[in-house]
Amino acid sequence: MAFYNAMQLKSNGKWYPQAVQVDQPFTTKELADALAEISTVSYADVMAVLGNLPGVMGKMMAQGRSVRMEGLGTFRLTINAEKQGVDTADEVSDAQIKAVRIRFTPETRRPTKSGAVTRALVDDDLRWVRYDGTPVPDEDEEDTEEPGGEPGSGEEGSLG
Repeated sequence: MAFYNAMQLKSNGKWYPQAVQVDQPFTTKELADALAEISTVSYADVMAVLGNLPGVMGKMMAQGRSVRMEGLGTFRLTINAEKQGVDTADEVSDAQIKAVRIRFTPETRRPTKSGAVTRALVDDDLRWVRYDGTPVPDEDEEDTEEPGGEPGSGEEGSLG
């Protein structure tokens, strides 16, 4: 389940749902545990691969190509340049580059019957619940009360 809170937009004064991240991010070790649990690969092997992944991807992108991970998405380099451009194409140089960033584009799934396209990283069973600030129990724990409101209180909803 994912969480949202109400946010007021300054430009028009209207209220909208905004995604909320609760607790700390999952760590690489937790990701490795989860991957090892659902595969035939050991935790140590998963950690070795995940530990080397950023360096390998960086070297690949440094060759001027993007990196596409099937089922995940595509990573590519982008540039932040000086605000003051130059007058001709011949004057453009690497000295204008002020920062390099990585752009990630999640893979899209095929359109549904309604014509909607979804991102690969969005769980098919994603449920949104309004977050009330209380600690969220782990999914493994047996807890029947919904964080963010009691069942049937109208505080939860599903967005597709």
